[in-house]
Amino acid sequence: MKILCIDTTTRFLCLGIYDDAKIYEFNLEVGTKMSSLLGVVIKRAVEAAGLGVSDFDYFACGLGPGSFTGIRIGLSAIKGFSLAEDKPIVGVSSLDILAMNAREKGSKIIAPVIDAKRNLIYTAFYANVAGKLKRKTPYMLLSKEELISKLKPGVVLLGDALNLYKDDILRKNQGVFVLDKDQWYPKAHNIIKLVLERIKEKKLEDPLEVNPIYVYPKECQVKHAHK
Repeated sequence: MKILCIDTTTRFLCLGIYDDAKIYEFNLEVGTKMSSLLGVVIKRAVEAAGLGVSDFDYFACGLGPGSFTGIRIGLSAIKGFSLAEDKPIVGVSSLDILAMNAREKGSKIIAPVIDAKRNLIYTAFYANVAGKLKRKTPYMLLSKEELISKLKPGVVLLGDALNLYKDDILRKNQGVFVLDKDQWYPKAHNIIKLVLERIKEKKLEDPLEVNPIYVYPKECQVKHAHK
């Protein structure tokens, strides 16, 4: 079984290749150059693994929440591969992917926090049950104050929203833990782990129907002008 996975919802391009139990992982900081670099990186990574796009059995993508532009760029690429090769898509929440960084730490309650701009934060709460993550809340869009009010001692935080709010959170929530900064962004090997679980559970998606996870209210999302 061969799988190509990407997440483009942050300033990092995460790309993972699963090739019959061999894993190739690429985590590259691309900033605002995601659209210009994505195709090049995919091509080079696939060739470095000795594969072609037609060799993959599944294509997978982080669906957000995260950067609106990044989500659309990554999902469009994966949909294109899936439709061209007539192979299924596996969609995974980017919050689920990020929370996996704390699973191996043995953390009991995990809250990934992603900067949603406009002084807001994307988050969800997860329980680590026997090494397997269980999401305990919906995906949420919260203000800093709303997040702080929900935190309890022992919660483990990670994510790029901590670049902005870490000091305020720790000042008002004693007993909350923050992972090291190198754990604040999705990792490609964790996308692969989640995708393998989805495939085992037969949670596959039609490429024409898979959609991004947008948590902002509809009136705040991008609207197309009608002539």
